[in-house]
Amino acid sequence: MTAATVPTAGMSIAWQWAPFDALDGVTVHAMLQARQQVFVLEQQCLYADIDALDLRAHHLLGWHIVDGVKTLVAYLRCIAPGDHYAEIAIGRVLTVATVRNQGLGLALMTEGIRQAEACFPGHCIRISAQAHLARFYGALGFERTSDIYLEDDIPHIAMLRE
Repeated sequence: MTAATVPTAGMSIAWQWAPFDALDGVTVHAMLQARQQVFVLEQQCLYADIDALDLRAHHLLGWHIVDGVKTLVAYLRCIAPGDHYAEIAIGRVLTVATVRNQGLGLALMTEGIRQAEACFPGHCIRISAQAHLARFYGALGFERTSDIYLEDDIPHIAMLRE
């Protein structure tokens, strides 16, 4: 498990990168609660968010710490090449509503790419991106590799970072 605290998007974020079995119960609860809030409730998308891939994934958690109290504000999961796609897979990318539009999404993806490439060197990274975020991911080096398709009734595109 790696952790680093860096000033990000005008706030101090402690990044935590760990495989699922290294996470404690409180951390897993915060992770699942954030995913439920964003993907199920905010996006009104009824789907099975918790899946077997969680168990094999590395998880990047961004904690905002104020007066010793840590709050999860950013999250993504990274799946090893061969476990979901031939490439590294990054997904479940989120920032919580209270910190959006402050650049934290860029910081999260930058750290996620850095950690993924360090953990699985020499592999491309594949994402299934919400179509409206194509430009955002494009600025991070991802190239569109598919037409728009529906995933849980939300328009998505496949993207690859060589």
